[in-house]
Amino acid sequence: MIDPVSLGRRLHALRTGRGLALSALAREAGVSVSMLSAIERGEKTPTVVVLSRIADGLGWSSSRLLADLETDRVIVRRAAEQDHVAEPGGWHRTVLTPVVPGVNFEWIRTTLPAGCDAGEFPAYAPGSHEFVAVESGTLWLGVDSAEHVLAAGDSVYFPADVTHSYANRGDEPCEYHVAALVMRPRTGRVQ
Repeated sequence: MIDPVSLGRRLHALRTGRGLALSALAREAGVSVSMLSAIERGEKTPTVVVLSRIADGLGWSSSRLLADLETDRVIVRRAAEQDHVAEPGGWHRTVLTPVVPGVNFEWIRTTLPAGCDAGEFPAYAPGSHEFVAVESGTLWLGVDSAEHVLAAGDSVYFPADVTHSYANRGDEPCEYHVAALVMRPRTGRVQ
């Protein structure tokens, strides 16, 4: 398990050691200043994707950033520790998985209220994958130029290196799970 306070101290030391203001690293990493600040204070544990963005912003790999911070091979993320995100438009997502060094995998539970469009998501790097399973309601999933209508109990896989979208055009809420392996291209920085 990774201690969020130790991770926060390491991030703070790396950022200040490079002479970067909080806002500069946040901009470089593509995360909010408030999120980065909470992570540095040890109040939030970043998702795999957010951690990868921060590592990229510092010019490091995620595994190098997390080296020596892992204290246990079994990582338990209690319900109270899960990230709950209320998105604009009324939809809600919960990141269920813990952060694991070197693993770009996330399992997310999302609830879309009736008539909600979560919008379009950009293509991830080649080698990225998404699995979606609908728990309740109906989900309209756009993958590239095709649309797939999924009912409760349906599941789908798609390579996530294309634009994709999620919407609920029905009259009842839709709850679904996304299991994503997201590859992120590395920039030319020293790893």
